[in-house]
Amino acid sequence: MKRFLLSISLLTLFAAGLVGCSQTREWNREQRKAMRESLRDYRRMVYLNDLNDAEFAAFTDDVAEQLEESYPVYTTFIAMPGVNDTVDVVVVTTIVDELNADARNMRHIFPYNYLVAQGTLPAGLDHDQQHAFYKCFAGKVNAAYLTTGQFFNAVLADTTDRSQLRRMANACANDLFDWTVTEVDIIEVD
Repeated sequence: MKRFLLSISLLTLFAAGLVGCSQTREWNREQRKAMRESLRDYRRMVYLNDLNDAEFAAFTDDVAEQLEESYPVYTTFIAMPGVNDTVDVVVVTTIVDELNADARNMRHIFPYNYLVAQGTLPAGLDHDQQHAFYKCFAGKVNAAYLTTGQFFNAVLADTTDRSQLRRMANACANDLFDWTVTEVDIIEVD
């Protein structure tokens, strides 16, 4: 009797394993394509907006694969009440995972045109000059923040951290281009 019960429980476990394994890749090609197309709405985000088409396609593939691994049944995933929040979390998590303070990614976080408009960099820098700036800036960021999470939090944090990042950028601009940026505090009095 014990053998019979053990055999039935092992068969049940094996059957449950087969059902679980068969659901690991239930998204079909059209569903994956639909998910990638829905991710195009995220292209307007600062980091994603600066990616070229091939980089953005690789990003959407990564997000779609993560979603498919976590939610193997597409119809169940799409019907979830918090599906948009879930996609938002996976997109932001993927961005954070991709962000490393190096010259390749710093241009996405602090776009050149933004730094020119801010007065940090002079207009008209060529590709090599921009790369030298971003390499210097990434070096200062890596020295100041031990993890990508700390850096990401600093970008999102209060004005003190933003001014620290601005001071790092200004120091690199000054070192590389003899471009001195002077910050002036303006105090309004009523």
